[in-house]
Amino acid sequence: MAEADWGEVTYVRKQAARSQHRSLKAVNSARRSGSNDETIERFAAGSNKEFAPSNETKLDRETEELHLDHVSLDVSKLIQQGRQAKGLTKKELAIKINEKQQVINDYEAGKAIPNNQILAKLERALGLRLRGKDKGKPFSEK
Repeated sequence: MAEADWGEVTYVRKQAARSQHRSLKAVNSARRSGSNDETIERFAAGSNKEFAPSNETKLDRETEELHLDHVSLDVSKLIQQGRQAKGLTKKELAIKINEKQQVINDYEAGKAIPNNQILAKLERALGLRLRGKDKGKPFSEK
């Protein structure tokens, strides 16, 4: 830097602004006129997707390696019958076990993946065994 000439000035310019046409009509018009415009197509532009599809799609395919068990039909029937015997709606049961109503809907429809914590809450709230060989028998804390 010792040999820098202080009398010489270098200007660094920004590139000229590129116009990006938004509509197909404007892009075609610019191409016909021969202007040097550049169009860019972006992946997932205008959406809230930042990443590639998640692993959930892989799990949904349910191949032999990725097969997930759902709540069995007898457990879903026991939950439904126990709830009706107590005179509770799905929403009331969900509030009682501190879960969302959609969780109860999924368990009663047999679409949910079994979670032992939620099943334990349901057992206590309904007073029925939902796991093990004593399914359907009254629940008593040991």
